[in-house]
Amino acid sequence: MTQQELTHNAIELLKNLIATPSFSTEEHKTAEHIEDWFKTQNIPFQRENNNIWAFNKHFQEGKPLLLLNSHHDTVKPNAAYTRDPFYPHIEDGKLYGLGSNDAGGCLTSLIATFTHFYDRTDLKYNLVIVASAEEENSGPNGLNSVLKRLPEIDVAIVGEPTLMNLAVAEKGLVVFDAKVTGTPGHAAHPNDDNCIYKSIEVLEWFRDFKFEKVSEFLGEVKVTVTQINAGTQHNVVPSELNLVVDVRVNDKYTNAEVAEIFEKNAPCEIKPRSLRLNSSSIPIEHELVQAGIALGRKTYASPTMSDQAVLTCQSLKLGPGDSTRSHSANEFIYLNEIEEGIDLYIKLLEKVVGKVEVRSGKKYESRK
Repeated sequence: MTQQELTHNAIELLKNLIATPSFSTEEHKTAEHIEDWFKTQNIPFQRENNNIWAFNKHFQEGKPLLLLNSHHDTVKPNAAYTRDPFYPHIEDGKLYGLGSNDAGGCLTSLIATFTHFYDRTDLKYNLVIVASAEEENSGPNGLNSVLKRLPEIDVAIVGEPTLMNLAVAEKGLVVFDAKVTGTPGHAAHPNDDNCIYKSIEVLEWFRDFKFEKVSEFLGEVKVTVTQINAGTQHNVVPSELNLVVDVRVNDKYTNAEVAEIFEKNAPCEIKPRSLRLNSSSIPIEHELVQAGIALGRKTYASPTMSDQAVLTCQSLKLGPGDSTRSHSANEFIYLNEIEEGIDLYIKLLEKVVGKVEVRSGKKYESRK
């Protein structure tokens, strides 16, 4: 199949995905469209829940493994839509529809790229593609649930809209629940242990706290109190005040380290909701990044989160489309962005797959 035919078929697949509602946890119908692609191309695949994955035809133990990943779930359309979010309409070179930009264009471009390389016998990397579910809600049955079924991954390209520039770092996220306690009582009586007044000092502590390590690309760890709640009625001093603290973690700390620092130093009770959404990065010196730079692509740090958060390997976020369109009303992607995306993905991998030495003695788990 020519690259032009691949691009045409990728756009047709994207239209089918747009026309099929696939909110997080409800992606079973879009998973069937992705299965149909692999069936048509005679590519064996596996499915667990709504995740689909496949390996290159000439998978060979001893080679490093490169993951290609993007998601096929979407958020729900917002109230500002003036177009049918499930009608894949093309106008002025734009393909409109929910999930077109985030991340259907990336996913279908990666599927086309994987198909291009599927039969190659000269690859220095093994390839695996995962079309994952539950990315938008960080659900338990997304990419994280598939990783245990895969061999050890050496490096990953995660498809998210980056205008095909190289997102070499991405902040992690920890959400903390914090509690300030005091002595409850009637508002008419003296009370020197009012948790609401005590929270002033706690809020100032969070506002002023600085983590020492600053990342070259991701900057400082950012701490923001985003919610506060206390009290039930006007004449009762409450016994506790609850805070929610949003912490965006740079690549100098693990989420567990951030939690340990807070639990040791915070002037209140504090507990993380989850530690699994870690920061991610890839060295500028990595051959994937250098290949992208050689193709004229810029490097930057991404402010948004993706399935990179569940990976422990080095990973690069890269894909057609523009992140500023994600979750917006009347979402769209330019057709020429998909064409360029497939072309650049292929050129990038062509530069890399012939440069890595096959490593001996590496153990892989079964792919079945």
